[in-house]
Amino acid sequence: MIRRIKGAKYLTKPTQPLQIDRDRSVPGLLDKMEHISFQGRNLAQAHQIWLQMLQENAVVMMGLGGALVPAGMRRLVAYLIKNRCIDVLVATGANIFHDLHETLGRHHYLGDARANDADLLDEKVDRIYDTYASEEEFREANEWIGGFAAQLDNTHPYSTREFLHLLGRELSEIATEDGILTSAFKSRVPIFCPAITDSAFGVAIGVSRIEKKNQFQFDVIQDVVEMAQIVAKSRSTGVVHFGGGTAKTFIQQSETAAALLHNTMRGHKYAVQIVTETPEYGGYSGADFDQSQSFGRLAKNARAVTVRCDATIAMPLLVTSLSQTASKAMRARKRIQFTFGRDLGITLP
Repeated sequence: MIRRIKGAKYLTKPTQPLQIDRDRSVPGLLDKMEHISFQGRNLAQAHQIWLQMLQENAVVMMGLGGALVPAGMRRLVAYLIKNRCIDVLVATGANIFHDLHETLGRHHYLGDARANDADLLDEKVDRIYDTYASEEEFREANEWIGGFAAQLDNTHPYSTREFLHLLGRELSEIATEDGILTSAFKSRVPIFCPAITDSAFGVAIGVSRIEKKNQFQFDVIQDVVEMAQIVAKSRSTGVVHFGGGTAKTFIQQSETAAALLHNTMRGHKYAVQIVTETPEYGGYSGADFDQSQSFGRLAKNARAVTVRCDATIAMPLLVTSLSQTASKAMRARKRIQFTFGRDLGITLP
């Protein structure tokens, strides 16, 4: 006799406890994690959604928030750029600065979150949670940025995308290993930095203006225009957010700007975010994608997942997995052609 229980229509797919398999790859582990619960399952879904973005030739825009470069994620981001797992990068000024710092041959160092910060101040050591850096080396990088900005033609303002492209070109001449800026320059992937003045770039260029009478200026509205045009010309778009902040907001608002330009609201078709913030306090960094849908920034039938996890855990797993699973999708994927003048030219497949 078959025993019927209440709720049977919901109780159809059992969890499958993880089993150790020494021969399984990272993708194999994520495949198994599709059958567990909580953030493990969400992380496995993030991998599958990212793959689907690539397979369906969506334009993939990635947001990079938090202190991920000093935390050791620089080579992973460079890999995604070089292998065209993303088409556009939007990053905080801090991450771009830390990338430049390492491209100049400097380092970030393992530290201690419980260190005495008064002692670190005396030793001119800056602390980012459990990571250290030399304040003297940071100041040298600031001077380098100020000098670079001063040598540019100051007869017109620069979008952050144009500025960072030229910066990547300059760094490519001296880099011993490609980082984010140099990989983006060589792969012709645009980088936007909507809050660039809220970083060492703002300080460095501001000091250069005072000391060298440098009149360099940014045109951040041009960034908005170019992002809107990328979205408007795309058949479909996908987003991947590591952290929230201005990078996430800037990418999400590109759908709104594109809709105002063309009087159509499509929304991103695919969306992945890895965040630690929560939505209860009204901040957008930790907001679920359902909220984005109310603004029209996410398509009604979008495939989306939120992974509430430290990006330094999620990013190595996702990028390592993509390095083994995305090759088939990438062979058939048509690349966006960007023309890097003062205005960004875009040819979409």
